[in-house]
Amino acid sequence: MTETDYKKLDKKMNESLFIVPFFNEEKRMPLGEFLRAFETFPEIDFLLVNDGSSDQTRIILDDFAINFSNVKTLDLKINQGKAEAIRAGILFSKQFEYQYLGYLDADLSTPISEMIRLLAFSKANPNLDITMGTRIKLLGNSVVRSSKRHYLGRIFATIISNFILKTPVYDTQCGAKIIKSEVAHFLFEDKFQTRWLFDVEMLLRLKNAKGNLENYVAELPLTTWIEKGNTKIKFKEFVNFPFQLTKIYLKDAI
Repeated sequence: MTETDYKKLDKKMNESLFIVPFFNEEKRMPLGEFLRAFETFPEIDFLLVNDGSSDQTRIILDDFAINFSNVKTLDLKINQGKAEAIRAGILFSKQFEYQYLGYLDADLSTPISEMIRLLAFSKANPNLDITMGTRIKLLGNSVVRSSKRHYLGRIFATIISNFILKTPVYDTQCGAKIIKSEVAHFLFEDKFQTRWLFDVEMLLRLKNAKGNLENYVAELPLTTWIEKGNTKIKFKEFVNFPFQLTKIYLKDAI
């Protein structure tokens, strides 16, 4: 926790926090979009998690926190992976009184404005524990995704829906989600088995705790999602996904 964060403990807390994990994002970070978001949405707090970056990412994030009262930073000395970076942010948030926690990717493939829309949907439907953004190409929206990633995603989603969650879910891997804070604290209390498939584990934890996911989770099609390329998922991790799914299945889905 930085000195800047301690100073912010005295200010009135916003009710929602968006968590964004960063790993070596210095050259691809959409600086202008972040600056506009911090200024445009002062009612939202942002927690920027530096996941052990070796470039200038941490300096950039700390500068954001110095200049914007609704920005906090959390520094992880060693790279932990996306799952653990978000988990660290959610555990960090316990010291504040938030009603909703959200997380999204650092490249802002999901714009902050879309996160605001997901948050509004969650507030309008208080029965929901989780609202998930979903990347569906529809007439009139701006969802831009490579055909390769789309079709791999459909195969992946079919396996997840039929064999792991046993619930029809279209897009578990979209990086945009809003969760009630008390639910997030429970779901992220323990470490995840995987670095990239933690969303599946999270939903499975909720299902095991509450039963039918359809009563507590909703997917909302995004009106804008732009694939930025340069994914941090390495090819060997893609190849390893079936083994990770098997591991999740054997531990929690049976």
